[in-house]
Amino acid sequence: MLPHPVSVLRGATLADGRTADVVLNGDTVAGVLPAGTATVTDAASLVDLDGYVLLPAAAEPHAHLDKALTWDVINPPFGDLAAAIESFHGFQERLTEDDIYDRARDAALKLLRTGTTAIRSHVNLLPGDRPYRGVDALVRLRDDLAGLVDLELVALPPVGMDDATIEGALDRGLDLAGGAPHLADDAHDETRRLLAIAERRGIGVDLHTDEALDGPVTMREFARIVRDWPEHLVRTAGHSVRLGTLQEDELAEVIAELVAAGIGIVSLPITNLYLQGRQHPVATPRGLTALRPLIDAGAVVGAGADNVRDPFNPLGRSDALETAALLVIAGHLRLEEAWHLVSNGARDVMRMPRAGAEPGAAAEFVAVRGESLGAVIAEASADRIVIHSGRVVARSTVQYQIAEPAPLPAATLIGKG
Repeated sequence: MLPHPVSVLRGATLADGRTADVVLNGDTVAGVLPAGTATVTDAASLVDLDGYVLLPAAAEPHAHLDKALTWDVINPPFGDLAAAIESFHGFQERLTEDDIYDRARDAALKLLRTGTTAIRSHVNLLPGDRPYRGVDALVRLRDDLAGLVDLELVALPPVGMDDATIEGALDRGLDLAGGAPHLADDAHDETRRLLAIAERRGIGVDLHTDEALDGPVTMREFARIVRDWPEHLVRTAGHSVRLGTLQEDELAEVIAELVAAGIGIVSLPITNLYLQGRQHPVATPRGLTALRPLIDAGAVVGAGADNVRDPFNPLGRSDALETAALLVIAGHLRLEEAWHLVSNGARDVMRMPRAGAEPGAAAEFVAVRGESLGAVIAEASADRIVIHSGRVVARSTVQYQIAEPAPLPAATLIGKG
């Protein structure tokens, strides 16, 4: 019966290839011992991980749970950001709070099942006289999922929505201010306005920033404003695709400002690879932020899945291993870097304690059947055990039946080879 507490994770293969017993004390890792040496006082709290790779649990730093799983219902135009926005705006007029809640719950539990134990979701503030349907649905979901997954919520107003309505959403329980200033006619002015709301409220902010291959670079203004904010306040720039197209000298200057301001950058490969670059049929740009320069400069960098089967992305498995694979293939990151970005890198962006097999770390894990980190990212086995706050909260087991190929008669083998 789930959830159930864990005291020892026995015989796990770690990302660096070692095998170990990981001892838990509630929601914290108490020790990492040679495999088979940990003392077990309660057999029911032992989890045998022979044949599994044990990884820090994934964190999703940029979800849209309120939009998730609507692609088939909306049947939107394919591959156009402006059309995706327009099609969802038309659809959301029909949405009830319960509609949003049900899909968001399904999407959150898919993430949990695959190994994500912390989610930050943007929530659309809806136009018209019922702007808070999504807000109320996601606040209710956050309460309902307490103890299973940590859910943080960000206000996402349409461009031009008045300050009072935005602050009303924050009054109803959202955690962070947000928005998409790059969509405004004056992107810098909209950036300043949204950051001013966060400053008035004394809360952090997570902005969709510069989600285009050309156009203004609002991140410098973002950095200028927040660099003197109190250290504890979150400041996150999602997408940041424009960084990937800047010339080397300007890119270095912008990254230095982002690092000095403590802004966390979130790369969202599946959606931005899908949406960006379609107007460049030759030498199509990747639609990713400048991952390697950011990492080498010591920036706080995480990665997430963004949209899942909605007008902005028809695909998505709600699986951090999918994001990690794209970071390796399209972002040219090493295996260890890719998993870091979707686990502790994302947790760094979210200002959460580090997780993993280290004494004192948060007891947040996903164990995936496989023999190595590379095999796990490549194969993405559905056999998984997910641990949140020291308790097993999800377990998936897959059975395979494959027909055995019939051996050729011996006579047919004569003369072969």
